[in-house]
Amino acid sequence: TDVGTAGSRAKILVPDFHQSVKLKYVKLGYHYLISNLFSLSFIPLIIITLIHFFQTQNLNQLWLLHDHYNLIRMLTFTGFIVFAFTLSVHKRQRAVYLVDFSCFRPADHLKAPFHSFIQHSHLTGDFDDSSLDFQRKILLRSGLGDETYVPEAMHYIPPRPSISAARCEAESVMFGALENLFVNTNLNPKEIGILVVNCSLFNPTPSLSSMIVNKYNLRSNIMSFNLGGMGCSAGVIAIDLARDLLRVQKDNTYAVVVSTENITQNWYFGNKKSMLIPNCLFRVGGSAVLLSNNSADRTRAKYKLVHVVRTHCGADDKAFRCVYQEEDTLGKTGVSLSKDLMRIAGLSLKTNITTLGPLVLPVTQQLRFFANLVFSKISKSDAKIYIPDFKLAFDHFCIHAGGRAVIDELEKNLDLLPVHVEPSRMTLHRFGNTSSSSIWYELAYIEAKGRVNKGNKVWQIAFGSGFKCNSAVWEAIRDVKPSPNGPWEDCIDKYPVGILA
Repeated sequence: TDVGTAGSRAKILVPDFHQSVKLKYVKLGYHYLISNLFSLSFIPLIIITLIHFFQTQNLNQLWLLHDHYNLIRMLTFTGFIVFAFTLSVHKRQRAVYLVDFSCFRPADHLKAPFHSFIQHSHLTGDFDDSSLDFQRKILLRSGLGDETYVPEAMHYIPPRPSISAARCEAESVMFGALENLFVNTNLNPKEIGILVVNCSLFNPTPSLSSMIVNKYNLRSNIMSFNLGGMGCSAGVIAIDLARDLLRVQKDNTYAVVVSTENITQNWYFGNKKSMLIPNCLFRVGGSAVLLSNNSADRTRAKYKLVHVVRTHCGADDKAFRCVYQEEDTLGKTGVSLSKDLMRIAGLSLKTNITTLGPLVLPVTQQLRFFANLVFSKISKSDAKIYIPDFKLAFDHFCIHAGGRAVIDELEKNLDLLPVHVEPSRMTLHRFGNTSSSSIWYELAYIEAKGRVNKGNKVWQIAFGSGFKCNSAVWEAIRDVKPSPNGPWEDCIDKYPVGILA
């Protein structure tokens, strides 16, 4: 669900991160860090023990074993080494690699230019003059260009939403992204061991994952999952689920994550202003990602998954209801956006990055941040909290292209440069809000520009109903080139374009 242009109808902006930071979320980040370092602590311990042991033992006497004391000492030492090594191996988290990904690009006849969109909305007869004027203002401020796409059913007058048309939209998006992925990776669909599909608003029976299993005749023991109702942050959740499954499966397992949203049956045909915004922002799109736990795939993979940090604010009633699917007074269904949306998005983001910081920031930044935070708590000073420079931790930023307002606020609060938010702005302009797949269109943009070099860190951050804010951190294993038939292949030279404020 979109958080991007709520600010266009309410002057409520993301909270200033410099004003307050909760210490418990900093502690949570350090807890994650220490937990991950637990298994590594055995390595220096074993090395030190070995050095000490061999310095105090005569190897010839060790092998003779005629002395009872030496025998007991050697067995005790051997048992400790075996135990420590076994525990460290058990705790070691298996690496997960991103082999490649693909983004769907719809056919040109599905484009919805600004003037055509407004004219079409007028001809349907479902919207009064006030609603048409409201949609026109939203589109002008949204950051969307004239080449975004809406589904086939919305191009008819009157529109023809149906479950059959929704299935057609889902099939074209999912299968289009998957077939391109299979070609680029030379993957036989039979090799897929894990399939995760996320789509919030369209969950038919059989499920979307079953549609993929049926289409490509996937094997009968595949582990398939269908995630619904999780909003635009569901793509990161799906990646997290696939990662956890890959870490407990045997080697040589492939996981495919498909992220999309379905518009056909979720277009709002009423006049409630808070429910009209999604019509103006959401557009057709989807992605397919191939993950692997096979160490041999490191040589051909693009990225390694480093961290996933998830923040859920659903315990708070206002956060839970700020993006809410419901019926208006006339019984027409749509997604309503609360006036508190931007404030809640800001709070969830602040919690997420405070937890993420200790995992990714250089030590000098962490010490400065922590010292400033402790001093402010002790002195109860009103001075601004020092926010670490995340540009020192990440080379590229993929901020969910939900709308212009949230991109603006993150650029300001995180002190980002225009080049850092360029992928998000250009994705919003070219493809609109494609929900959970938008962060993959953004990464494809960065690749198409030739900006990803070996060792670069990529931060993907997305928001969703519930309310959730989720982050994924990737490290480039090599200099990354764009994959064939990418979404930006024939237009990347036109970007970045100038967008009026």
